[in-house]
Amino acid sequence: MIKNITIGQYIPGDTPIHRLDPRIKILATIAYITILFFIKGFFPYIYVLAYLGTVVWLSEISVKTVLKSLKPLIVIILLTVIFNVFLTPGETIKLFGYKLPFVTKEGLYQAVYMGLRLIFLITGASLLTLTTSPISLTDGIEKLLNPFRRIGIPAHELAMMMTIALRFIPTLLDETDKIMKAQMARGADFESGNLLNRAKAMIPLLVPLFISAFRRAEELALAMEARCYRGGEGRTRMKQLKLQRIDFAAAFITILLAVGVIFTR
Repeated sequence: MIKNITIGQYIPGDTPIHRLDPRIKILATIAYITILFFIKGFFPYIYVLAYLGTVVWLSEISVKTVLKSLKPLIVIILLTVIFNVFLTPGETIKLFGYKLPFVTKEGLYQAVYMGLRLIFLITGASLLTLTTSPISLTDGIEKLLNPFRRIGIPAHELAMMMTIALRFIPTLLDETDKIMKAQMARGADFESGNLLNRAKAMIPLLVPLFISAFRRAEELALAMEARCYRGGEGRTRMKQLKLQRIDFAAAFITILLAVGVIFTR
């Protein structure tokens, strides 16, 4: 399960999606997520599927890798589907002449609808970190937050914290995997028993994991201080962000997706 979490992971590449300006990718991701909440039927999902499929194809990231992001959240998706099936009021469904208790046509429709929304949301959002390096992501977030500096919002510090948090998710997952294997070698059991017993078995992981996280945070702080890091004031960049034709094309296609969804509501 731990190895299936793709949040925060970056896959290097030299594809059109990798070369996009991080600001465009961040805004396109926000627009994509917003568009999903405007969909009121199944037909607009065809546009979303075409948009997402094009991005995956251009990024040259395998579909298997993208779908890995769903595995850690499969329980949440299933619970959402089940709750919608049994708790949505409406016309009861008949099967072989018998009514199915608590199962309605409206519930099945809503379950499929919400399940698709979650699947598209998770897979689409995971492509942002899969195709954007942490440094580019930091620069993009900082540039987008720069206008808010006038009201006292520390744009650079916020961008740095958000990016470090994303970047350390795979690191902490690897550390958790190592701790689990070490404890399993000493007789710990994390797989047998019911869900409650498995949750209790995870408690001994928390102490060494927190110690490791604090140690890595201290090492990162010392490394940044040793390199005379003093925040965003007066900081220069080796690569300056500049919009290209491909960025305008990506923005235009995202706008077309939004227009298509709005007109097919």
